Amino acid sequence: MSTALRARGLTKAWGGFLANDAIDLALEVGARHALIGPNGAGKTTFIDLLTGVHAPTAGAVYMGDEDVTRLAQHERVRRGMTRTYQINSLFPGLTVLESVVLAICEREGLCSRWHATMASLRAQADEARALLERLHLGAEAGRETRHLPYGKQRLVEIALALATRPKILLLDEPAAGIPSGESTEVLGAIAALPPDVTILFIEHDMGLVFRFAQRISVLAGGKLLAEGTPEEIARDPRVKEVYLGEAAHG
Repeated sequence: MSTALRARGLTKAWGGFLANDAIDLALEVGARHALIGPNGAGKTTFIDLLTGVHAPTAGAVYMGDEDVTRLAQHERVRRGMTRTYQINSLFPGLTVLESVVLAICEREGLCSRWHATMASLRAQADEARALLERLHLGAEAGRETRHLPYGKQRLVEIALALATRPKILLLDEPAAGIPSGESTEVLGAIAALPPDVTILFIEHDMGLVFRFAQRISVLAGGKLLAEGTPEEIARDPRVKEVYLGEAAHG
């Protein structure tokens, strides 16, 4: 299998504090990979380095064979890397359909036309409706995003990310704040994404992690503590000591 995303020796220091310390990670094309660890382990910083929010102190980031370490965020998006955040930022005054059409128009360089009538943006509207149906959001297409339940809003955020046609999708706690029934729906929609989309997600709900991840990496103290299949991680005594016991107790 070819590698979609790779971090080599990725390090970030804030003064004398090492938030990430020489992390190596490789994701094959189509991976469903979870990143877990205690609070303060450096997970979000690591995603920030992958996506270009922060420049690393040392190390490199590759998309395929291309070194993208010095590329800006928008350049990484153009190459197929898309991220969602813990706290979603939608377009509250737009309908779900209008929001996704806007994202598609941005991808196609049609920002000046997105507010035109849907009749003049038929291809973009058709693509948006198909995407909403895939995420079980078709019935919500005409509702303003601000009136949706939180779980549905997270699904809309994923729809906006998918509208960019990502090759690599990075998700920062996609189920955060969502009731358990809805969180299963959100992660199920993610798991059902096309097999060529590579997914790395941060998640604290271990039930969801073990259900949907094919491989898991564990960060602790800014370092990569362990990596393996869900079964291997569940048996690892180091992971049990620093994280799984803590997660099981809250």
